[in-house]
Amino acid sequence: MSANSVNWGIIGCGDVAEVKSGPAFQKVKGSSLISVMRRNEEKVKDFAKRHNVSHWTTSVTELIEDKNINAVYIATPPSSHLTYALQAIQAGKDVYLEKPMVLNTKEAIVLSKALDQSNTKVTVAHYRRNLPLFIKVKELLDSNIIGNVSSAEINITQSQNANLIAKTDENWRLNPVVSGGGYFHDIAPHQIDLMCYYFGDVTKIKRGHIENTVPPSDFVTGEVEFNNCIQFKGSWNFVASEDCDNCIIKGEKGIISFSFYGDEITVSIDDITENYKFENPKHVQQPMIEQVVGYFLGKNENPCSVEEAAVVTKIIDEFCGIE
Repeated sequence: MSANSVNWGIIGCGDVAEVKSGPAFQKVKGSSLISVMRRNEEKVKDFAKRHNVSHWTTSVTELIEDKNINAVYIATPPSSHLTYALQAIQAGKDVYLEKPMVLNTKEAIVLSKALDQSNTKVTVAHYRRNLPLFIKVKELLDSNIIGNVSSAEINITQSQNANLIAKTDENWRLNPVVSGGGYFHDIAPHQIDLMCYYFGDVTKIKRGHIENTVPPSDFVTGEVEFNNCIQFKGSWNFVASEDCDNCIIKGEKGIISFSFYGDEITVSIDDITENYKFENPKHVQQPMIEQVVGYFLGKNENPCSVEEAAVVTKIIDEFCGIE
């Protein structure tokens, strides 16, 4: 790794890389996008041309072994995350890995062991940690504005016409072999990661209710207890009649509430309510990628480690009854 530059290759330049993440690799200081890979030659050539990337390939191995590249962003569906991450680690390349990190806890253990035996760095793309709204939630909690927190509850419901889930040509998210489950496996990692980020170590995971026990699951609930005795309950329903997206955090003095896909936080204490509004950056992963580049260059700590993401994977497995 150069002392002042991270030279990236993207594996899987599909919808996520188009706006959310891809352009950020060219905008962050100390970061350059060298090459992109996709199996479809026509589409990868088009992506490279539109985003001014000098090199493209349809081969994962060619990209990973490119001597001009010292870090890879893996943005393929989850079924290939472990394989490509292991290949990159073996080649000595640092990795920014999309969520969900891997398909299940067994794969998380394999990845963790490989990382421990290497000198490479891996960060998982739980990028919401670095968005303004969620940073403010953490600041409010750390300031003890609502006193000692007792509980947090997430309620996500989605009708078939809702837009929380990204639309793709092939809906691989409903193929458990590729995604690990269904829509729950696609969006819940973001929400569960934030709960762990806010409240710390997990002491107990309790599976709640699940419908369609063979993935993909349409309705999932579960509970988590953190070591500070904070109780978390989550509910995700993807066959609902109406759309809902909220998180309510209760403390001894009041309540913090927000939407994961909205732009506002509400703090209610006694009879006083205060609202905070936020606007996301155009490329929502750019703040996280800035932290990743800093970590790879030795300037800051890992913004989301494999160990942290493995806790999220374990919670998802427990909620879905996956052994």
